[in-house]
Amino acid sequence: MRIGIDVGGTNTDAVLLDGRQVLAAVKTGTTADVTSGIVAAIAGLQEQRAFDPADVRAVMIGTTHFINALVEARRLAPTAALRLSLPAGASLPPMVDWPGRLIDAVSGRSYLVHGGHEFDGRHIAELDESEIRKAAADMGAAGVRSVAITSVFSPVNTEFEARAAEIIAAELPDAAISLSSEIGRIGLLERENATIINAALRELAAHIVDGLATSVTGAGITAPLYLSQNDGTLMDVDFARRYPVATFASGPTNSMRGAAVLSGLDTCAVVDVGGTTSDVGVLRHGFPREATTDVTVAGIRTNFRMPDVLSIGIGGGSLVRDGAVGPDSVGYELTSKALVFGGGTLTATDIAVAAGRAEIGDPGLVAHLDKGLVQAALRRIAGDVADAVERMRTSAEPLPVVAVGGGSMLLPDELAGSGEVRRPDHYAVANAIGAAIAQIGGEVDRVYAVEPGRRDAVVDAAKQEAVDRAVAAGASPSTVQIVDFDEVPIPYLPGNATRIRAKAVGELQLTDVKGA
Repeated sequence: MRIGIDVGGTNTDAVLLDGRQVLAAVKTGTTADVTSGIVAAIAGLQEQRAFDPADVRAVMIGTTHFINALVEARRLAPTAALRLSLPAGASLPPMVDWPGRLIDAVSGRSYLVHGGHEFDGRHIAELDESEIRKAAADMGAAGVRSVAITSVFSPVNTEFEARAAEIIAAELPDAAISLSSEIGRIGLLERENATIINAALRELAAHIVDGLATSVTGAGITAPLYLSQNDGTLMDVDFARRYPVATFASGPTNSMRGAAVLSGLDTCAVVDVGGTTSDVGVLRHGFPREATTDVTVAGIRTNFRMPDVLSIGIGGGSLVRDGAVGPDSVGYELTSKALVFGGGTLTATDIAVAAGRAEIGDPGLVAHLDKGLVQAALRRIAGDVADAVERMRTSAEPLPVVAVGGGSMLLPDELAGSGEVRRPDHYAVANAIGAAIAQIGGEVDRVYAVEPGRRDAVVDAAKQEAVDRAVAAGASPSTVQIVDFDEVPIPYLPGNATRIRAKAVGELQLTDVKGA
């Protein structure tokens, strides 16, 4: 058995699975401290289907903690950005395009020193270790507690970042260090931004992960704990402490992976209607289609792995007024503010209950709503969601639509341009199911100089490295396979430069927690 938990802005969902069979499923309100909500969710599973905590082999959690901290610009550590790029790469300094409030929130400091590589691994300039030590001394005097190190083309050659990290660690032994080659892809500024964000979240990550682990062990469960990543795969708690940025889109990703399992479709559009937003994404081969362009997070351009998701402000808690639905929402206060719960705010949930699409709260409290208002609101919701699905299509081929999430009762049985809307069993907790069935992945994204006649050897080596990374992360070797592969020649670089991206995925290798 395994437990999947997804912590959203409104609800915390949990499921108990035996293989792919759902034994119990609960939906509880997200609490301010989050961990007590997780404790309540596990207790709810125990009430619904009694189980021996020792029989649980793994616990998977998807959380919005870290992206919320960035968006709200709170609980971020004083951070410095060290870029190895001189004499090149000095025209646009680190954090040049960041919102001012976020620079202030991380007490952002930046340093440029000599170093970096060309795309084929040649040195731009040799590393000047005295420059790095001088920068480290200034960081220490300024109270910096986390350092982001970025070198030009470090995904091709990591040597300079690794050496700079050794020097910083010797000079500032208590500082957390994040390396861009382990976080982002090709593209200096976006990779650097992602690394600085990760560095700023490191202290919070240690605190949150420890809290999550405590909430699970407090329920008597000694099984390993994993957190969901942006691409639908898992990471262990030690990895999560080092790379909190990898959790940013785990909510929509979990919902899409859960939709694939529940519906039996591996290629479809998924509409996840939560309490605040509806997230629309596309599944390809059972995994979310990844964004191919830079992704902006809290006003910052990044290029780490993120699903291609379109979010619109429609959810169960969305406010309804003057013919408009959303984008503002009552969020986790739905059970106190919505009309059906005795509140005074007209929400999308009230509309669904008045239309007979849901049995929540007291239907008598919305019996007075004008039928024309109710139908107009439902048409508005259907139209906005249909438009979002249409915008996510990349071909003329029709995409089946799978609706998941507690708010999906707002959607009609058919969407214009897409046909029937499928709602599989347990659709309301698809996100928790997606977390519970998540797999282990490994990825390579690098520019190679492909010599004539060597293309197959280079491709095979890249694929094998992706497989090796998945196995090293905890995947069962016999189950690992390549699920995504891209090969793009780069004509403006010499030497038959080709960008190759390979992604491998396998089942989590579980150990028997009873020691048998």
